[in-house]
Amino acid sequence: MTEETQPASGPSVVRGLAILGLAAMAFSLAQTSIAPALGDMAAALHTSTQDVAWTFTGYLVSAAVLTPVIGRLGDMFGKRRLLVIALVLFAAGSAMAALADDLALVVAGRVVMGAGGGIFPLCFGMVRDTFPERRRAGAVGLVSAISGIGGGIGLLMGGLLVDHASYRWIFWAGTAMALLAAVAAQTLLPESANRAPGRVDLWGTLLLAVGISAPLIAVSQATEWGWTSGRTLGLIALGVAVLALFVLVERRTAEPLVDMAVLGRRPVLMTNLATLLVGFGMFGVFLLVPQLVQTPESSGYGFGADATRAGLLMLPGSLTMLVAGPFSGLLSSRFGSKVPLALGGMASAAGLLALAANHGSQGAVLGFTVLAFAGIGLSFAAMPNLIVDSVEAARTGEATGVNALVRSVGSSLGSQVIAGILAGSVTAAGPLPTDHAYTVSFVVAAGGALAATAATLLIPRTRGRHSVPDVEEAAAAPLPAPALLADGCRGQSPRGLD
Repeated sequence: MTEETQPASGPSVVRGLAILGLAAMAFSLAQTSIAPALGDMAAALHTSTQDVAWTFTGYLVSAAVLTPVIGRLGDMFGKRRLLVIALVLFAAGSAMAALADDLALVVAGRVVMGAGGGIFPLCFGMVRDTFPERRRAGAVGLVSAISGIGGGIGLLMGGLLVDHASYRWIFWAGTAMALLAAVAAQTLLPESANRAPGRVDLWGTLLLAVGISAPLIAVSQATEWGWTSGRTLGLIALGVAVLALFVLVERRTAEPLVDMAVLGRRPVLMTNLATLLVGFGMFGVFLLVPQLVQTPESSGYGFGADATRAGLLMLPGSLTMLVAGPFSGLLSSRFGSKVPLALGGMASAAGLLALAANHGSQGAVLGFTVLAFAGIGLSFAAMPNLIVDSVEAARTGEATGVNALVRSVGSSLGSQVIAGILAGSVTAAGPLPTDHAYTVSFVVAAGGALAATAATLLIPRTRGRHSVPDVEEAAAAPLPAPALLADGCRGQSPRGLD
């Protein structure tokens, strides 16, 4: 049976999903895997833990800026081509960080790794362009859920490698995964036929880089600098001003980096608002649970666990997302993506409120974390499906890239607000955060999840809006007449993973 005549459930779809999943996992693991290694990295690099935190900041800012840029370039020049480039850059940055003996070089390597942020919008675009229609929602759901799965498993992987090997193996693992995914993508995946040709918007890219970097650096350092310090407020004000200029410039640019008309559509706009709140509310579980579990028992509420045990406690919740992502896709296919997004917000809020009320035993933390993670999996999978349903195929990378950027900004805001609450409870007499501070933090995170649920109700139904243009685009492609007739009978994409 040839590739063109395989059924939609054939091995090519499974193979394609496995490759895209591996690419997404490489990036998502890197988001959290170095968290257990900060102390070891500080000692090995002869610096402080506060300085090592710049490895987080550099990665966050780089990924936030490059995600929509690489997504747009994928729309212009080919999504598979840019996916391979992003993976190679990620691997090079990871190898650089593994080899470096100086903190500045490690941070530089992490900045280069930020190119991996473009992996997710490129994966979503390839699913949209090359997968059979009935498989798209589930595939997008699974790839999106990997973001949360990797975040949880990354903590376990980082803890194991730090406890039993070296922090450098965290970076070598990322290098190996990214290179394997790059080779597989180049040799086994079809290139997307949907393109949005144009010139690279250099001015838009520069303005976006400054507008996003300034406030993200301010927020990530606000706990150390102070929320009302001149540096924090000045960088935030600079970022807001530059982003306002970015919007004005993009509206007047013939071939913009970000099409403001697309972002201004109510389904896209409200989905991005919900995404911001999802990121704010739900990322708290990644920050709070490991820190709570590793707090010494002398605090009266912690369990005194090491990094490995903290990761193991979060592993069942992370694996739950592996089921929740595809299930979200099934719900999206039948009822529209608003349903799993709303359900995810409510489930996450319930889990976080339960953790606020009862985090006194490892069993309770494990069970309520699973509930919160199930909600995260449902929501993370629904958000890109809503975007994909609201834009043309040639704008998928750009639109989902902006959506991923918005989620990163929300996550950064949420994690820093929670970090501020915990730090505010520390005193000279009590150097550890108080139990009450953890309770308040869980409630604040739950509030973000509930606000995301409310924002979901404002998203208009858009399922199938752009199905006709996509069919027309496919029909206009210069294919032989027999191929068009055959694919019209089967209802499948002639260039896709059939």
